[in-house]
This record gives sequence, C-alpha cells and structure tokens, in this order.
Amino acid sequence: MKPPSYASVLKLVWPLALGMANNAAMQFADRVFLAHESAASLEAVLPASMLAAVFICFFQSVVAYAGTFVAQFHGAGNEEGCRRAYWAGVTLALASVVFFVCLVPLGNFVFSACGHAPQVAARECSYYRIVMYGAVAVCGTMAASGYLTGRGRTRLVFWVNVVGNVLNIALDPILIFGWGPVPAMGMAGAAVATVAAQAAQMAILNFVVIREVGAFINPQFSTVKSIIRYGTPAGFYQVFNLLSFTIFVFASAAAGDAALAVSNAVFTINYFLFAPMEGFAIGAGTLVGQFQGAKDSHNAAVAGNRVLVLALAYIGVSSVLVFIFRGPILGLFAADTASLNAAEFMSLGVVLLVLSITWQMFDAIDTVLSGALKGAGDTRFVMRWMLFSAFAVWLPLVFLVRRFHPTMPAFWATMVVYVAVICVGTLVRWRRGPWRRIKLV
Repeated sequence: MKPPSYASVLKLVWPLALGMANNAAMQFADRVFLAHESAASLEAVLPASMLAAVFICFFQSVVAYAGTFVAQFHGAGNEEGCRRAYWAGVTLALASVVFFVCLVPLGNFVFSACGHAPQVAARECSYYRIVMYGAVAVCGTMAASGYLTGRGRTRLVFWVNVVGNVLNIALDPILIFGWGPVPAMGMAGAAVATVAAQAAQMAILNFVVIREVGAFINPQFSTVKSIIRYGTPAGFYQVFNLLSFTIFVFASAAAGDAALAVSNAVFTINYFLFAPMEGFAIGAGTLVGQFQGAKDSHNAAVAGNRVLVLALAYIGVSSVLVFIFRGPILGLFAADTASLNAAEFMSLGVVLLVLSITWQMFDAIDTVLSGALKGAGDTRFVMRWMLFSAFAVWLPLVFLVRRFHPTMPAFWATMVVYVAVICVGTLVRWRRGPWRRIKLV
C-alpha cells in the first residue's frame, strides 16, 4: 500500500464524515418536527432514542467490527477473507433479531419506572418499541457498509446513506402531523420514518455487496469467533459509553422539565456538530486496519495522525461557526409553549452550547484515536479506559451535582471533566504504541 498522504486520507474519510453529518441532519430534522408537535415529544425523544441505542449499539458494533477484518484482509490482499468477513457480519446481524425483540419489555419497564410525566413516558415507550422492532435493519446495514468501507469504497456508502435519510425526512412531517388519509402519529411517526429509512439502506447496500461477493459462503467458525472476540469489547465500549450518557440524561432531569427540554435540544445541536467525528473515527480505524493487515505499523500510525489533524481542523472551524450563529440555531427549537418560555430557553441554551463547545477538542481527540485503536484490534483498552473514566470519574460527579446543586449548567460541567480525562488516557495509549503488536489476521 502507498504511504498515506493528506489527499488520500481525505478521499477516504470525507464521505464517512459527511455521512455521519447526514445522519445528524436527519436526527436534527426529527427533533425540530417533534419540538413543534409538542413539548412532551421533545422531552421524550432523547431518553427514548438513547435507551434504544444502548441496547442496539452492542450488536451494531460487533457486526461493524466485521468491517475491521475486511480492512485488514484487504490490506493483506486476501479477497477470500474479505468475503468471509462480510458473511460473518450478516450472520451476526440476523442473530441479533431475537435479542432486540426480547429487550422491548425491559425498555418499557424502565420508562414506566423512571418517574417522567405520564404523557412523556407514553411517548418514550411508543418510540422505543418501534425502533427496537426495526433494529435488525441497523445491523444489516452495518454488515454491508463495513465490507464496502473496509475496502475503501466510502462514496457508495455515503450516497446510499443520503437516500435513506432523505426518505426519513420526507416521511417525518407526513407521519408525525398526518397528511390526507395518513393519520397523525406524533412521536411514533418519527420512529416509523426512521425504521423505514434504515430498512431501505440495508436493502440497497446488501444488494450491491451480494452482487459482488456472490452467494452465501460458510464464514467459518474461526472468523466469526475472532470477530466476536475483538468486536465484543468494542460493543461493550459503545454500550457503557451510551449507558453512562443515558444515566446522565435521566439524572439531569432533576434540573426540571423545562431545563431537560433545553438540554435535549442543545444535545441535538451538539450531535449535529460532532457527528462527523464518528466518520473520522471510522476512517482512522479503516486506514489503520488496512496498514496493519499489510504489516506496516509505521504508516498505520501516520494515517491515524493525519486523520486526527483533519478532524481537529474541522471541529475548530465548525465550533466557531456554531457559536457565531447560535441565535438562529437555538431559535429552531425555542417555540413558546405552555411550559417553555422562548427567552428563557435561549438564555439557558447559550450557556449549554458554550459548555459543549468547550469539550469538543478533547472529544475529537478521544473519538478519532479510539477509532484508530479499534482498527488495530486494541479494543480491550478502549473499553476499560472508558469504563474507568465514565463510572469512576464522571458519574460520581453527576450524582454529587444531583445531590447538592441540580442545575443543568452544573450537570454539563461534569462532562467537560469527563471528556478531558478520557482524552488524555487515549492519547497516551496511542502514542506509546502497544497496538502495533496486535495481529488480527
């Protein structure tokens, strides 16, 4: 493989980054529509979507790790290995269906027990149930997109992602508010639109890949076992990362319903700003995986560092722009309702937006380098360090704030501390380089 230049790195990474931004745009549109449907829907959408994500992300991450094996097999020139890794991912995606269905009652219990207002809890349960029943589409999409991304074909993944998200946004107003013979479904309509879009992406991407790789072949137990071995820590990383954030969301509800609605809105803005980092992380993991597969650890490190430089440049510029245009952006969510005053919404929203911008650089470093470490197979460290940072540092601070000073700015300040701590540990691990000695294939 050729040494990674900034041009070649950007060529692979930009569709991934834009794809994640596209996903964020879809979520942003979902929540703007829901904000104007009812304040209860805006309060409910983040807890409901986060709890669903906690359960989905484990299987999604394990299936996605088949893409890391594709990248390493591709770097090693083993085309048969690439095909087997894809079919192993499909097999794991299909196996996830049973678990998703069984997890529906657990989520309903959580929302019923958490003490939210009845109209909020009802919306949470409805949204969560629909998303979980359709979650196999997420895993099926990851099997195909992992294969294509691992081979460097990120533009195709991007355009299919665009098609799916355009479909989602088009269906949102029809299903949320109703149109003609279609009844208004409220928050449930947003969930149906999301599942329909995910199913469309799964169908298109797998059709393309199957035409290329041919009929089903036995992925071999050893391949499936290796994907599970290295993908499981990556899956638990996502689970505990999202679980810690979900605990934070529920704990921060102590600041009051109005403050929670503002917090949910600013998190949506923050996700829209930060989502491309996930694309940079996938790109870093893909490039590191390809060079590690080619037994070229030096250029693996160069590729990871160059992705990080591009990511920091993006997040620096975009953070400045979001701050400059904070008024119009927050105004999209700040409609007057019986429970929310637009002026108060804007005032608190600006404070939270500044705090989120404060942690962006730290978060960018951790996200990209964690992706690079996963691409090399160093998934156990990534999981363990996140567990320590979140559950030994961050959440104790969150519960101290809940006990002694339950205001939303204080809750958000704890996240600045958390992100700084996890960033330092990940950066040290990357620089020391024990990941260079890991051999996946």
